[in-house]
Amino acid sequence: MNKIYIFIAVCILVALPLKGQQLNTSMDSTVTTTGQVTIKGTPVKYTATTGKQPVWDDKGKIIAGLFFTYYERSDVKDKARRPLIISFNGGPGSASVWMHLAYTGPKILTIDEEGYPIQPYGVKDNPNSILDVADIVYVNPVNTGYSRAVDSLSDKEKQKTFFGVKQDIKYLASWIDTFVTRHNRWESPKYLIGESYGTPRVSGLSLELQNSHWMYLNGVILVSPTNLGIERGVAVGAANFLPYYTATAWFHKKLPQDLQSRDLTDILPEVEQYTINELVPAIAKGGFLPQGEKQKVAARIAHYSGLSEKVILEHNLRIPRSFFWKELLRDEGFTIGRLDSRYLGIDRMDAGERPDYSPELTTWLHSFTPAVNYYVKNYLKYDTDLKYYMFGPVRPWDRSGNTTAEDLRQAMAQNPYLKVMVQSGYYDGGTDYFNSKYNLWQMDPSGKLRDRMSWKGYRSGHMMYLRNEDLATANEHIREFIRASTPEEQEPAQYTRK
Repeated sequence: MNKIYIFIAVCILVALPLKGQQLNTSMDSTVTTTGQVTIKGTPVKYTATTGKQPVWDDKGKIIAGLFFTYYERSDVKDKARRPLIISFNGGPGSASVWMHLAYTGPKILTIDEEGYPIQPYGVKDNPNSILDVADIVYVNPVNTGYSRAVDSLSDKEKQKTFFGVKQDIKYLASWIDTFVTRHNRWESPKYLIGESYGTPRVSGLSLELQNSHWMYLNGVILVSPTNLGIERGVAVGAANFLPYYTATAWFHKKLPQDLQSRDLTDILPEVEQYTINELVPAIAKGGFLPQGEKQKVAARIAHYSGLSEKVILEHNLRIPRSFFWKELLRDEGFTIGRLDSRYLGIDRMDAGERPDYSPELTTWLHSFTPAVNYYVKNYLKYDTDLKYYMFGPVRPWDRSGNTTAEDLRQAMAQNPYLKVMVQSGYYDGGTDYFNSKYNLWQMDPSGKLRDRMSWKGYRSGHMMYLRNEDLATANEHIREFIRASTPEEQEPAQYTRK
């Protein structure tokens, strides 16, 4: 009999996971810790709840668990007046780590003043966090961070349910509904913030939450937005990158002296006007543009871009961004970054049409990956042996039916409270600043919503907050946006005739 008990005991011990080796695949479990951070000179105490909340199918069966971290200020009793910000990054397939550990959260990773990695890796307090004015939840869609679908779903079922513009918006809206209910935040003013692909995500969510969950927002913040489904066409698509080329050439001191001696924000309006008023019509004429005019346009593009007239003419006035990243500093033996063109790279050979790699992204992964793995385990006390997906497997991504700009416009039209703010870095070549302005122009052709839209520019790239000066400024802009979009008590959400 004793041998039987010993055998059972050994089986139990073998089955139990060793400490630090838990796979932790639970789709519905959290852990809560406490912390304090000094923001703008004021100590702010908070709780941090991290773990997974399920996604259910239409029959109530759990099909995924989304990893999230929820920061809630501890000394606020009136949740009805306390804003809640729901934060997404992009990719698609990217974790929420970027804005979580470098922008709005109470801790930020250890980097230098311009955003480059330094050792030892780690995190520090964020004196610019917006936790003083709003609670924040960082959400990781399926196959990002520690978020996973259940193993019983086939790849085809995962694709159909999670991996596409419309699919992504639908299941995330349901997840938000559950989160808001669980944490008793229905009375709170609510905001969505999304970066990069997170911008079509939150734009689509604004309407899905209204129409399918009857949840109305106060604001949507678009950080480094994509085209939001707005078609450019050949001429606009080619021309609109010129202001970004100018900004990057100015940073690298490649412009003629008459431009280089001026400040960046003094130059750019001139280039923007030329782009819309002259360059778009010229490119639209294609091969029927008279040769004399073509030479003049090439000279003007060269003046504003730092490239030679020769290569501009060789490309028929349409300079691909990948070529620009390779060409601008080719004579110095460097390439420049796609998402932040302040960053330099080195290629196997100087010849070629595009860089070998993205120096800014490799730099960011260098600093963010150790920081988030350390932070989740040691600060948030979440233990798992799952791999943290900085970028997870979500492809192929179904991009059909991307009407997210129109979704956001419609949500604003239906909800007089709803306001939109865009934040862009001048040196971002992936989601460039001028196209983010163009989005706003085209999103509301009537002009009736323009007073509820705002745009902010920063002297950095895609993740403008990595530059310490812009981290402070951009967070302050969010504070101002929250104040401007939080109505006075008893202020009705209605349109009035003048």
